[in-house]
Amino acid sequence: MKTLSTNHVIYSFSHLNEPVMKVQPGDTVAIETYDCFQNQLQSAEQEVAAIDWNEINPATGPIFIEGAAIGDLLKVTIDELEIGSQGVMVTGPDLGVMGHRFEKMESKIIPIKDGKAIFNDQLHIPLNPMIGVIGVAPDGPPISCGTPGAHGGNMDTKLITKGATLYFPVFAEGALFALGDFHAAMGDGEVSVSGVEVPGRATVTFDVIKGLHSKYPILQNDEGLTLLVSAMTLDEAVKIAVEETIDLLLPHTDLSVSDMTMLMSAAGQAQISQVVDPLVTVRFFVPHYVLESLDIKLFA
Repeated sequence: MKTLSTNHVIYSFSHLNEPVMKVQPGDTVAIETYDCFQNQLQSAEQEVAAIDWNEINPATGPIFIEGAAIGDLLKVTIDELEIGSQGVMVTGPDLGVMGHRFEKMESKIIPIKDGKAIFNDQLHIPLNPMIGVIGVAPDGPPISCGTPGAHGGNMDTKLITKGATLYFPVFAEGALFALGDFHAAMGDGEVSVSGVEVPGRATVTFDVIKGLHSKYPILQNDEGLTLLVSAMTLDEAVKIAVEETIDLLLPHTDLSVSDMTMLMSAAGQAQISQVVDPLVTVRFFVPHYVLESLDIKLFA
């Protein structure tokens, strides 16, 4: 198994980035990451505003996957997800949902111990380790690692964790995959603009899917299938996610558009991932029993 260290990071996803590793479909790679502040905040005494804000949301990579061509899907299975022993959170003026209430930047160091994030002496939060930034080179100009989109990026979605498989539309030869921005714990919305930010190491396995296209990332886990969409508003993102999910599934059934729409209203779930990045991210979830009942096998 190959390992990619934090000696190789990017701050934007782009087809112009030179790959730092080449792999074959079926290869497994262990990828080490900084936290979203590039490990700059290590104690509560540090001044948050004094850190280098040009070194925010680094992603380790990019990795060139042989055979991944424009129009394919890159399959990424998260085999393992390990996190560090200390996390950090921040909030402040103009950040997150409550930014209008703050006059200065504040941070909080959060130890990770015995499967909990130690918020304070009274409150220990159960961990839900997940990956905030993960994706491929976009179609068009570079996109900051802090911004989500059709290429993935900073989707801040708590389902992106061990055992999940993601499918990214390939917009550049080799896909140029990278990831970073791990969280030890994070709720839907990420309302303060940070989860419990931690460094870590993800072990992922790559494959390339030919003959199936999606405009947006797809996530599959033991519960079902989820389409991830980022847009300027939640309304826009929800509408796109629902329609794209219906268009993805409909050709594999004999249902009418009206029947599929009613089915998605009865069994599908529109869910919020984050509301604090330059674009907001929502997900539309379809449970496995629906796919199995309709005999839909997208990735068989």
